Amino acid sequence: MAEALIPVVDIGAFVNKGNDAEACEAVARALHDCGCLVVKDPRVDASKNEEFLDLMEAYFEQSDGVEDARPDLHYQVGVTPSGVEKARPRCDEASQLTDKPRSECPPQPDAKWRFFWRIGERPSTSKFEELNAPAVIPEGFPEWEQTMNAWGSSLVETATTVAEMAALGFGLERGAFSSKMNKAPHLLAPTGSDLRLLAEDEPPLKRKAHEVRLGTVLAGFHTDLNFLSVHGKSRFPGLTVWTRSGKAVAPKIPDGCLLLQAGQQFHHLTAGHVLAGFHEVVASEKTAVAARTAKASGRSLWRVSSTCFAHIASDEVLEPLGRFATSDAAADFPPTLAGDQVKAELIAISLA
Repeated sequence: MAEALIPVVDIGAFVNKGNDAEACEAVARALHDCGCLVVKDPRVDASKNEEFLDLMEAYFEQSDGVEDARPDLHYQVGVTPSGVEKARPRCDEASQLTDKPRSECPPQPDAKWRFFWRIGERPSTSKFEELNAPAVIPEGFPEWEQTMNAWGSSLVETATTVAEMAALGFGLERGAFSSKMNKAPHLLAPTGSDLRLLAEDEPPLKRKAHEVRLGTVLAGFHTDLNFLSVHGKSRFPGLTVWTRSGKAVAPKIPDGCLLLQAGQQFHHLTAGHVLAGFHEVVASEKTAVAARTAKASGRSLWRVSSTCFAHIASDEVLEPLGRFATSDAAADFPPTLAGDQVKAELIAISLA
């Protein structure tokens, strides 16, 4: 499996000057060719990611998976315990890839936990109130709101900038995508996986039902339902992404950088010119090595992903834009409200 091959684009000049045609074209090309890219953003503060990871490790270590869960809201705020979310079956697509995923097909429920924390303003009225619900604030963490908002806002800021650069790179108006992201249900979305058994320590408690062993699928082979997914550094490897060519890549995120991958909403708005990127998370030998190193250092053995889901606003229409709005595209990608698209996917992955 390759550990490079994902384009790296420095967006500093665009951030500082408001334009950089070459970088915009590079962003658009990377999204088309790979479905993902690594960006170097001068606004990224690595210390905020470290504070966030520390907080989420502490949270997952004590969560019972019940008190902060909101199944009545499709788990779109608060905690989702392991064994609930299950990837949509993608058996046909997986069989055609050059590098095959390690996830079972049809998929089993994910071994990971998840916490959804809303980032940014929500609309005063919406047809989709359950997708724009008030945040769940866990007890016992006085720093929670400040830490989560600081890191989550930074990730959404980068996603918005990349959306503007991609639009210009595709020959669209600068705000073609980003204008649809205003007051969207953006979510800081860390996952948590208990690696104690993988580190040859005591097995996870019974309430954390899905024991993580070598080869355990933490997140099954899937695409994300949102517009852009943003990943900061995790302390444990395990993520694999697939490029448009079907090659699997284990991404490395350099200091000061973020990984972005296109989701289903981006796919729809570009009529498939940008494909929603497949990915999975599996407890690999490298994950086990990192877990044993963490154990020896006395650090937490919870693998936390530094993930954010940037969305299109729930009441916005998803339909191909600009040069992507051809007659063929209109038939293949009919207009649909983003909220309806999200709800349909939540049903498909067992969250609604």
